[in-house]
Amino acid sequence: MHKLDFWKEKKLHELNEHEWEAICDGCGRCCLHKLEDMDTGKLHYTRLACKLLDIDTCQCKNYADRFHYVPDCISLKQDLYQTLKWLPSSCAYRLLAEGKDLPDWHHLVSKDPQSVVDAGISVKHFAVCEDDKADPHCFIIDDL
Repeated sequence: MHKLDFWKEKKLHELNEHEWEAICDGCGRCCLHKLEDMDTGKLHYTRLACKLLDIDTCQCKNYADRFHYVPDCISLKQDLYQTLKWLPSSCAYRLLAEGKDLPDWHHLVSKDPQSVVDAGISVKHFAVCEDDKADPHCFIIDDL
C-alpha cells in the first residue's frame, strides 16, 4: 500500500516500483502507434494499438515480457525524459514530469478506476489492434 497523495510528495525518480506502476492512468494511449512528420517534427497518433494491448482493459497482455515480443516497446521508467514528447499530454507521467498535478479523472484522485473511461481518456472505444497489412496513415487521429 502506498501513502495517500505520494505523487505530490515525491519526484518520479523517487517512486518505488509499486508507486511507479500506480501512476499509470491505464488509458492505453502510450500503446497507440505514432507517426512523426520528418519535416515538421509533428507527432501524429493513430488508432492502431500495439498487438499486446488488450483494448477492452487497456492493459498489456504480457507486461512482464513485452520487450521480448515488442522489442521497440519503450521503458518509461528508464527513458522517461527522452520519450516525454511521445506521451500524450494527458499522461500522468508526463504531467508529473512537467510539474503539473494529476487530473480529477485519474484513479488516484477519483478513487475510481472507471473514471479514465468515463472521462473519455481511454482508448477502449476507438483503438483497433494493429495489423501488419494496415497502413498506419489511414488511422491517423489528430484530436488526441
